[in-house]
This record gives sequence, structure tokens and C-alpha cells, in this order.
Amino acid sequence: MTRFFLVRHGETEWNRIHRIQGSSDIPLNDTGRAQALNVGGVLARHRFDLIVSSPLSRAMETATIIARRMGMPLPLPVQSLVERHYGEAEGCTREDLDQRYPGDTPVPGREAKEDVQKRVVRTLHDLAIRHPHADILVVSHGGVIRSVVEYAAPGQHSEPIKNCSVHSFEHSPHVLRLVQFDDPMEVMARRIGTEEFAEQNPVEARERAS
Repeated sequence: MTRFFLVRHGETEWNRIHRIQGSSDIPLNDTGRAQALNVGGVLARHRFDLIVSSPLSRAMETATIIARRMGMPLPLPVQSLVERHYGEAEGCTREDLDQRYPGDTPVPGREAKEDVQKRVVRTLHDLAIRHPHADILVVSHGGVIRSVVEYAAPGQHSEPIKNCSVHSFEHSPHVLRLVQFDDPMEVMARRIGTEEFAEQNPVEARERAS
């Protein structure tokens, strides 16, 4: 059995001002770096065999800060762990989105949630095959983590996915099971946590309400 610990990246300025990021490569701000350092201290109480990350800089920097705090090798970038692509909504605030794409108006270029889930779950399955019986730390994004939670435990969790929160899963042959949403190992990291993913991303907030 392989265990996965999915960590959302630290805060960015676009998170702070509620601007949709998606696949746009926005770096951490100082709060995000402090969050990464803090959760790295919590995670250092555990032994991990591997750290992988979305290649977007906010995730890679979070993963690198955690790896250095834990005395581990630098994270391996995995392209399929990138955040959901929001198409022409990227860079928009809630007000921009309502003005350009009111109501249920489709957003050109937006990646379907089902496609995000397929590529991410496939990646976790592949990692589990290559690293059986390993504990793997995966640093990624709110939309990515939400898709895995919905795959493993559909309809069971609508709670916030905050910056640098940790969510644990077990993988056995053909089965991915949610162990803990907001794993207790990250309780201390919540002291400097900010808003949840859906509050920071108006597309996700709109879809959740529909």
C-alpha cells in the first residue's frame, strides 16, 4: 500500500486579492513562504520517501521549502499535477468574471473538472505502481486536491481547502481511499492559514453554488 499526503501550496498575491490563477504561474508571497516553512516543520515529524510537485512556481517553491526543512532531496516536478486551467477566466476577479461571463455563460478554454480528476488520479496510480509501500508527499493546488477528494470520497467533504493544508490518502490495487481530510498532522500549520480555495477562486465558488 502507498500513502499519499496532498499539500496545497502557500498563499500568493493573487490568492490574497481573489484573482483566478489556474495554470498562470504566480509565485508565493511572504505569507505563503511562512506557511510553507511552518507546515514543513509539522511534516518533519514524519518520514517520507519522496516529494513530488506541480511544476508551477507556487507549488515548487512550497515543496522546496518543505523539503529543505525536512532535510530531503528537492521535489520532482510532475506536469500532470498542475492546477486546473481556467481559460480566459485566469487573471479575473469575481467582479471581472461576473461582467465578462455572467450567470452560466461558458468560459472559453476552461478545463472540465472531470478531465482534471482523470489526469491527477491516473498520476497517483502511476506513482503508487512505481513506489509501492512508499509515503509520498504531493504538493499541488486547491482544484487538484478537491478533484482527488471527490474521487476518493464523493460528496463527503465540502470543507475549506486552505493554503498549506494536508490531506492523506491510501492507495491499494485499483483503490484510492481518503484517510483524513485536513490531516491532524497539519493542525499547527493552520495558525497562519488564510481563506479557503473556493473563496479565493470565484469560478470554483460559482460552480459549487450551482
